[in-house]
Amino acid sequence: MRSIWLGLLILIMTISCENEVEKSIDISKIEVDFKVNRFEEVFYNSTEDDLPKLKNDYAILFPKEVHDSIWIARMENEDELYLFHESQKVFGNFKEEQVELEQLFKYIKYYNPRFKSPNIITHISDIDYQYPVIYADSLLFISLDMYLGTGNIVYEGFPQYLSQKYKKERLVVDVANDIIGQSYPKVNTRIFLNRMIEEGKHIYLLDRFLPDASDDVKMGYSETKLTWAQDNEINVWKYFIENELLYSNDSNLNKRFIDTSPFSKFYQEADQDSPGRIGVWIGWQIVRSYMENNDVDLQQLLITNPEDIFKKSKYKPKK
Repeated sequence: MRSIWLGLLILIMTISCENEVEKSIDISKIEVDFKVNRFEEVFYNSTEDDLPKLKNDYAILFPKEVHDSIWIARMENEDELYLFHESQKVFGNFKEEQVELEQLFKYIKYYNPRFKSPNIITHISDIDYQYPVIYADSLLFISLDMYLGTGNIVYEGFPQYLSQKYKKERLVVDVANDIIGQSYPKVNTRIFLNRMIEEGKHIYLLDRFLPDASDDVKMGYSETKLTWAQDNEINVWKYFIENELLYSNDSNLNKRFIDTSPFSKFYQEADQDSPGRIGVWIGWQIVRSYMENNDVDLQQLLITNPEDIFKKSKYKPKK
């Protein structure tokens, strides 16, 4: 399914490269059809007597090997009930998020008319930070307890660079990321510059699918970390050039500048002020520059190799 989706995506996606045009796309006539099932509301307001019906209505969420006693205990678990009540405070009837998801699905369908919006099942995962969102073609599972707000007490044990993403504004970005990640697999490459640009393509798709989302939310940065990235773009680029990192195949560069981490590792005193994934940020700016300076559509971007993108990007880091 992933290869089919990718093929359709590449064949169909065409659009002007100007940011102003991106935001002027008319998606009002695009129709998407999906349902939102609030499983957590049903589950935590149920009793043992309701379990047979729950298992029938939501069979996919009830593995046969799990004994009924486990589900009954979860219905009464104080920690899970707390998470449920907190999610009710934050999301209420979920209408705001439903509108945002509808907009996302419309943009995706604009690029790929064969895209079918998945039905959504919200639930409480007991803080499963590894899988806050799971996209499975026709279904989309969203763990609401992973978006209760950065300062919520339930995230006290988490590092700040992770917990800063656990807010409701990030929910639709995580959904878009999961759909993109499954539909557009990144090309495996060891060259640092190529890896940055492949990651940059991924974030650029967020530009197109979520044109109103802010850069800090797309990157999962705090506003302070975003400001650092913007203010130090030229310094980071100079560091990469002066240390001859662009064409290096040292896999350790991924840990230093690509992978999720509290900060990037220049091995300098001020490292902790920097955001993690600064290489992804730079790759994103290169891709943006390429799209601004070349008369190409999104289809061409996705099939263009990173070296050509870099050469034709006319990338100049902002001072």
